[in-house]
Amino acid sequence: MAMSGKLTDDERRAAMASLPGWIAVEGRDAITRRFAFRDFSEAWGFMSRVALAAEAMDHHPEWFNVYRTVEVTLSTHDAGGLTAKDIALARAMNEIAGI
Repeated sequence: MAMSGKLTDDERRAAMASLPGWIAVEGRDAITRRFAFRDFSEAWGFMSRVALAAEAMDHHPEWFNVYRTVEVTLSTHDAGGLTAKDIALARAMNEIAGI
């Protein structure tokens, strides 16, 4: 997968098959997932660990947190859609969440 270019349809299908819980965003070239934790502290800890990983990747998520849930959307804005960067960050998020 090319890191900066948008994924091909075949790359997208293969990537999505390997990302439990992630789904395509309707009407947008992006993927999304909702993570649920035991409480706010656990959700915040997840976000803190993801923030460090995202910063190291120089790729940052769109996310929304309420109490024990974190909703994430990934898309590479400067590429105009889903790239290998998004897939790598989604995999990292799943690992951090223990999935």
